[in-house]
Amino acid sequence: MTMSSMKIECVLRENCRCGESPVWEEASNSLLFVDIPAKKVCRWDSLSKQVQRVTMDAPVSSVALRQSGGYVATVGTKFCALNWEDQSAVVLATVDKEKKNNRFNDGKVDPAGRYFAGTMAEETAPAVLERRQGSLYSLFPDHHVEKYFDQVDISNGLDWSMDHKIFYYIDSLSYSVDAFDYDLQTGKISNRRSVYKLEKEEQIPDGMCIDVEGKLWVACYNGGRVIRLDPETGKRLQTVKLPVDKTTSCCFGGKDYSEMYVTCARDGLDSKGLLQQPEAGGIFKITGLGVKGIPPYPYTG
Repeated sequence: MTMSSMKIECVLRENCRCGESPVWEEASNSLLFVDIPAKKVCRWDSLSKQVQRVTMDAPVSSVALRQSGGYVATVGTKFCALNWEDQSAVVLATVDKEKKNNRFNDGKVDPAGRYFAGTMAEETAPAVLERRQGSLYSLFPDHHVEKYFDQVDISNGLDWSMDHKIFYYIDSLSYSVDAFDYDLQTGKISNRRSVYKLEKEEQIPDGMCIDVEGKLWVACYNGGRVIRLDPETGKRLQTVKLPVDKTTSCCFGGKDYSEMYVTCARDGLDSKGLLQQPEAGGIFKITGLGVKGIPPYPYTG
């Protein structure tokens, strides 16, 4: 496998203000993603290249598959179920009721079908916000919510190890990728530790996903790259640079999950930056990485 066979292309010039939460839906050969400040959930059909967009009534920060059909999404400070056909949303639970200025950020479903998502204070500018206002939550299949911890700055990337015994998590402004011991049966987490500290040029750790070899891929906001980490050694194994600075998240998808999709943002770029990065806010596809990902887990509630 030579690196020269790697290819990076912008497959959708969507101009997202802040594209996030890419999720591959095998059943429809589509990529789901959100544009947070535009309050949109989008579904890009990789075969027809068409995009369907649904606008919500608050910033929508993550989307996930739902086993019984449709999707779930984090909208404002609510966990919602989304019926794609009639574009309706049903609130399943609300968090952070005492914090008027908060919203959800990144979220993902665990191997047992719980929807994990964390909150943050609303930004005054990209990555500028009141600190330690967020918390990490999980919506269980019976729709009850557990809170894991608070004092979070920007709740971000999350995923689980291949044996489901470790939960990986990013609080962006700690510039660290953290690990917890994870109990799949109860959804409990413990023993927080850092497995990777970002280098200065890597900037701010954002969205994250795992590959079949148990290595983590982290999108680096303002760093214009996705990095591959070995959480056991704490070493960076690979850096993939993109033609946009504000890379936000990544997931595997496509045929046998051998392609990587990367979202990014336009907000925070000045007019010069936008001229230099005309594809900012688009959806990128990376092929030829030589490693596969795993299908996303659906929410089972």
